[in-house]
Amino acid sequence: MATQATAVVAEARTAAAGRVDARPVVAASWRRCAAAGVPREGRLLPEIRMGDAELGAYRSRHRLAPLLPLFRELLGRESDEAGYVFAVTDAAGTLLWIRGHHGVRGRAERMNFVEGAAWSEREAGTNAPGTALALHRPVQIIKAEHYNPAVRPWTCVAAPIRDPRTGLVLGAVDLTGHDSVAGPYALALVRATAKAAEAQLALLAPEPAQATMRLSALGRQHALLEVNGSAVALRPRHSEILVLLALAPEGLTGPQLAVALSEREIPPVTLRAELSRLRCMLGGDLIASYPYALRHPVDCDFEHVLDLLADGRVAEALDAYRGPLLPTSEAPGIVEHRVMLARRLRAQVLSSADPAVLRHWLTGPSGAIDAAAWRALADRLPGGSAGRAQAAAKARSLALSSAPSAMPSSTPSPAPLLTP
Repeated sequence: MATQATAVVAEARTAAAGRVDARPVVAASWRRCAAAGVPREGRLLPEIRMGDAELGAYRSRHRLAPLLPLFRELLGRESDEAGYVFAVTDAAGTLLWIRGHHGVRGRAERMNFVEGAAWSEREAGTNAPGTALALHRPVQIIKAEHYNPAVRPWTCVAAPIRDPRTGLVLGAVDLTGHDSVAGPYALALVRATAKAAEAQLALLAPEPAQATMRLSALGRQHALLEVNGSAVALRPRHSEILVLLALAPEGLTGPQLAVALSEREIPPVTLRAELSRLRCMLGGDLIASYPYALRHPVDCDFEHVLDLLADGRVAEALDAYRGPLLPTSEAPGIVEHRVMLARRLRAQVLSSADPAVLRHWLTGPSGAIDAAAWRALADRLPGGSAGRAQAAAKARSLALSSAPSAMPSSTPSPAPLLTP
């Protein structure tokens, strides 16, 4: 086995210096990375997508969380002796759990191979978990076959894990190390582990009658989609597409979706490619074509806020409003809805007769500089009270200092708007 692994490593080294002629799967991956604009030179490390608090909450409700003991049993026992770590990702390539050899794990951290980091092909270049998720099949990437020079001392092997009921890709299981994971045994091991995980999932959850979808996009750069309990943190462009489709239950044509996504022209082939990647990640039965539309009802946090406002439940709407809709998105359709939602929320807050609602609004960064809101609070407090005098003084101070208005500009802006 060692001789075969050494031979495979030697073959992979022919991919160095920009030549990816060793294996077609690697050459195709490098071409995808180049087309996506992934930097090829230097040591650009993958982004840390989630901090500890967000990652902990996300992992706790992920469909793969109950399988961590299974992964430890199948992969953890040999990790110290063989000198590797094993990792579990979500469908977008975010590293959820990393376990295994302590020293190897410490060295891997230097290339941001850490929990919460983004290791999709588009964010980390050719690598086993990212490429396995892109191709939906097991992949082994050996040393110089990695697109990113920072990763080339390593060898990794990964296999995707699917929901056995829906076919939805839930994530991937990966082994990362050196020559110990370069041979066929490592590839067979992750393939068998993925199959065992899918069998365990089939026992854990009954088949749903209909897909249940929840989309969270308020105050988030990456929308979070939950399908039948499986959570996926989406890339920014996929986040925009799903939000726009959720806002148009009747569907959107290709040109309509392109206009809503960008002020610049998006070639139809580029849009189709994005939709194809999104379908592959979520499962082909969730998004219809001609027009593009979601096949199942979706519960959206931004629509929930509007429903609460329509019912006059302003305090509950403030609690549910976690921040602007995809705050860094510049997609015209997103910006338009973001501004509308922020304006409607503020308008109903200012018209509320409940001082507690106004105080809630004023505790946020936008409310703190909202002179009209301070004036409204003063008007609702008892005459002669200290609270009324303080609120009125704050309103006058803001007006005199010409602080930026808390009201969104009439020209939609991609900057965050009105975070309570």
